[in-house]
Amino acid sequence: MNNEYDAILVVSFGGPEGPDDVIPFLENVLRGKNVPRERMLEVAEHYQQFGGVSPINGQNRALIAALEQELAANGPQLPIYWGNRNWHPLLTDTLAQMKQDGIQRALGFFTSAFSSYSGCRQYREDIQQAQEAVGAGAPEVDKLRMFFNHPGFIEATLDRAREALAEIPEERREQATILFSAHSIPLAMAAGCRYETQLKDAAQLVSERLGTHPWHLVYQSRSGPPHQPWLEPDICDFITELGQQGEVQDVVIIPIGFVSDHMEVLFDLDTEAKQVGSEVGINVARAKTVGVHPRFITMIRELIEERIAGTADRPALGPLGPNHDVCPVDCCLRVTEIKR
Repeated sequence: MNNEYDAILVVSFGGPEGPDDVIPFLENVLRGKNVPRERMLEVAEHYQQFGGVSPINGQNRALIAALEQELAANGPQLPIYWGNRNWHPLLTDTLAQMKQDGIQRALGFFTSAFSSYSGCRQYREDIQQAQEAVGAGAPEVDKLRMFFNHPGFIEATLDRAREALAEIPEERREQATILFSAHSIPLAMAAGCRYETQLKDAAQLVSERLGTHPWHLVYQSRSGPPHQPWLEPDICDFITELGQQGEVQDVVIIPIGFVSDHMEVLFDLDTEAKQVGSEVGINVARAKTVGVHPRFITMIRELIEERIAGTADRPALGPLGPNHDVCPVDCCLRVTEIKR
């Protein structure tokens, strides 16, 4: 391999690590967005129920530790840095440290499997802004491709799904309904990217390997104003509807849109969705996210190796094929309102 890179940069969302961090963190997240302050305070209370600590930073540390072991054992031998959009370690600080360490060019791994403004383009904008803040000598960062249909992501998700299905009583297991859940985004934004298409593709890939379970793609965690249409159906509304129909006893939620069990998984799924299930008489189990699943960690190494080698062999399952390495100029534009 002709190794033109001298580091890996893990790029993520960030999260508060104590009660005093919650409001400043949420203000960072919502800056420039049309979200009522009442909604922000409501979400802040979700964090406070967990001691003001989001698990996402701890999970990123675990992912980096696992990836360091994977690279130490199999190569390439590259140091790993970590920078967040919304909380420490912030990308600007990380790139400044990389510059000080003599890093010139890094490969960026985004902790998002699917293409959308917030999951891809905004991270690229964050990196550009951090580079401008650091100034001359800031390292170049080339992102790895989105991995929604990479065999490693699908296999790890499938394994997590089977673990959750095992929680359903054996005599009811084959009839369990599968709900693939992902963060909702405005319909206008969804129209400008392949987020919904990629989610459907990944859900289909997992479901056809899982068996004959009925399955649906649902959404969670919407935060926009009521008049703004977002992707639906909402997971809690959908579980309520299933309960009213009276034909479903068990639901397994697969949070396919998330790679770690962070706050929106813990609260929106483990708290709210399970509570709704209890109210309508449906048993709800939730699959773990891929997290530090060994196959997922191996996948990250494979993505690094394929990019360094420039190989034409870029594994991908399903009809969409491998995602692009370099994003087009008009890819995943930020659009929140439908033009009329």
